Amino acid sequence: MPVINNASLQEFNLPGLNHRTFAGPEHGMKNLEVWGQVIEAGAGTPVHCHSCEEAIVILEGSGTLTIDGEETKFGANSTLIIPADAVHKIVNSGDTRMVMIAALSAAPVKVRHGDNQPMPLPWQAPK
Repeated sequence: MPVINNASLQEFNLPGLNHRTFAGPEHGMKNLEVWGQVIEAGAGTPVHCHSCEEAIVILEGSGTLTIDGEETKFGANSTLIIPADAVHKIVNSGDTRMVMIAALSAAPVKVRHGDNQPMPLPWQAPK
């Protein structure tokens, strides 16, 4: 069983968002991806969806989850449950960074914009 030093993983920095793939196809995963992300205060994910389920554990920070137009506030020590194909967005509405770990039930995860067009992810670009 491989052990991965998370500090050695490549980081991807987007405006207001830092991403690391803790486990994914590049680690031999076929049906699961685990992501670590940090979202800065005031930043958020784009509106998007994917055909797999997602569970997100909020370790630090607070924010708002919008699923299919319905907003729900959350804080640290929360788990966000995202159904497959749900159009959603996560915004850090607090004044400190938000730290989260997400588990997605597909590998590789195919993400789409809210209008259903493909959303290429920089961490899935061919190397």
